[in-house]
Amino acid sequence: MIFIEVAILLVIFFLLLFIIGQRLKNNAIVDVGWGLGFVLIAWYTFFRLELAHTTNWLIVVLVSFWGLRLAYHVARRNWGKPEDFRYQEMRKKWGDKLPALKAFVEVYLTQMILMFIIAMPIILINRYTQTALRPMVWIGFWVWFLGYFFEVVGDAQLAAFIRNPSNKGKLMTQGLWKFTRHPNYFGEATMWWGIFLIGTTVADGWLGIISPITITFLLVFVSGVPLLERKYKNRKDFKAYRKRTSIFIPWFPKKERK
Repeated sequence: MIFIEVAILLVIFFLLLFIIGQRLKNNAIVDVGWGLGFVLIAWYTFFRLELAHTTNWLIVVLVSFWGLRLAYHVARRNWGKPEDFRYQEMRKKWGDKLPALKAFVEVYLTQMILMFIIAMPIILINRYTQTALRPMVWIGFWVWFLGYFFEVVGDAQLAAFIRNPSNKGKLMTQGLWKFTRHPNYFGEATMWWGIFLIGTTVADGWLGIISPITITFLLVFVSGVPLLERKYKNRKDFKAYRKRTSIFIPWFPKKERK
């Protein structure tokens, strides 16, 4: 029953996002809703419990910290700017024939389905009251914390770099970006692996593995890394950066040959 309830909740949530996106003529609103949707799922399943305890509280707090920060970060980044280049490319591909319908199916409906799949560990954990903080819960928490660190610090370092006028036209290659070309994406995937590990302590929690596998696959092969790699592929500085820096998993940069 809880899975049906969450599905209905997401249909309502994404219909609202779709209406807002069409009124603003900016489908990037769905990026703001991405983090908020998971927070909504976490709190809905939490309040549905008759009695909540330690692990239930932990998962809600972790998801809220991540989702609210991400929503704020994306909203602040996009405020007053044109629609993100990804959605502009989609509009060009759609043409003038039923663009709203295509937007709903390819952007909103797709992300709604993905959110339901990725949120699986949250739903599994909050099906029942979880009282014991088992060792795997702590392991999952520290894995989540590592991911949160990479996403938050990576985003902050990039934002500070962009704000500096002297960096205009330059490529961010310092801080965490020295060890991976996509620290924020690595961080997001790692957080979901942490949440999955926490979920393994509950009945049927292993089913939640679909969550980190899905988000990692999407970020590495579909909507995250590939789009940005293609965007900068013809830049000379990016070619040099690509040769010395790991694409996803952080590692020490290769020494440049003289």
